[in-house]
Amino acid sequence: MITQIKGLHHVTSMAAHAQQNSDFFTKTLGLRRVKKTVNFDAPEVYHLYYGDELGTPGSVMTYFPFPHIAPGRPGAGEVGDTYFAVPKGTLNFWKQHLAAQDVGGLSESEVFGDKRLRFDGPDRDSFSLIEVDGDERTGWQRGGIAASEAIKGFRGASLRLRDGGATAELLRFMGYEKVDSQGSHTRFALSGGNGADVIDIEALTDAGPALQGAGSVHHIAFAVENRAAQLEVRKALMDTGYQVTPVIDRDYFWAIYFRTPGGVLFEIATNEPGFDRDEDAAHLGEGLKLPTRYEAHRAQIEQLLEPITD
Repeated sequence: MITQIKGLHHVTSMAAHAQQNSDFFTKTLGLRRVKKTVNFDAPEVYHLYYGDELGTPGSVMTYFPFPHIAPGRPGAGEVGDTYFAVPKGTLNFWKQHLAAQDVGGLSESEVFGDKRLRFDGPDRDSFSLIEVDGDERTGWQRGGIAASEAIKGFRGASLRLRDGGATAELLRFMGYEKVDSQGSHTRFALSGGNGADVIDIEALTDAGPALQGAGSVHHIAFAVENRAAQLEVRKALMDTGYQVTPVIDRDYFWAIYFRTPGGVLFEIATNEPGFDRDEDAAHLGEGLKLPTRYEAHRAQIEQLLEPITD
């Protein structure tokens, strides 16, 4: 069994409009934009990162805003809800706040003992705020949301799968333990994780396949402390039969990727070096940061990117 995984590192999704995406996460949800860079494989497209003050692993939602991208189609083989943790007793505040911002899809429920408020993102992305008692993480305190209500980071995510058995086995191999089942949902949790340590499998036995587009999660990333731990995880996965990419330098972390039995793309990302490697912590996310290989083409790239105003 793998023991190096700490919980989630980040979740990466796709969007249709960069400005709309930035406004939603920084102004509506009160997160900090901690990095404005570009897609390593398509430098004419932003890669935007949002999280707590420093973009701590377990707090970071990231987006590729592809202009003119078609909407995604929900179905099996994808990440469903992304769960954010908020302080206990704050859901009424968030319900009123999101309603005042004309956020759609608001609904309250309780699952696995969690009080949650579900809502839609700008591209009908699926999110939930979950009350968590005793979460010691500190949310971004200058995002227009008071510290007493601020999002702490992720709580976890759900996977929509036609058959969750093989993915459940994978999660157990990754250190997660089954803790409960309710109807079509099964919860797995990681003991001693970083707070972003819950994964739910939702069985959709009759669902058609998901089609990725705006509002879809592209991949979900799990955190390990450093590159040595990442190599240990990579070897363990490959020894078990998974096809895992070589280590890829993503500037702010190192990454490996593999496809799960249910079709979801998993990433294992390092906590090092962090988002302050090329920007002072006081100014994260302000300037456009380019991978080294694209720096010589900055002028052309900037002309292709939609300007984002704060």
